[in-house]
Amino acid sequence: MAPKVKEFEDFLPMMADKLGAEGLMTELCNGFNLLMDRDKGVITFDSLKRNSALLGLHGLKDDELMSMLREGDLDGDGALNQMEFCILMFRLSPELMDESRNLLEEALEQELKEFMN
Repeated sequence: MAPKVKEFEDFLPMMADKLGAEGLMTELCNGFNLLMDRDKGVITFDSLKRNSALLGLHGLKDDELMSMLREGDLDGDGALNQMEFCILMFRLSPELMDESRNLLEEALEQELKEFMN
């Protein structure tokens, strides 16, 4: 019997459409604040484990939570600051990353056209 694969439903693109860029960033910051260790101002393994149910992550095992932390920990300090958390949320949303890449390409093409004229 094959192990169950956890289904991940990516709500970030829908949130971006409904809230706009500023609203989405506000919601990501609110999510960070729910998960962070109040004394340290970052998301630690313990704060993530303690607060993960608030974001529907209650079914994740310790190794999965630690993997999330490692994936987002860009500076190697073992925790996520607000910027690392926001970057991780974008990286975990393939649709939003594709949309961002397309917007960047369009902007670069427009800049090139203006430069050539």
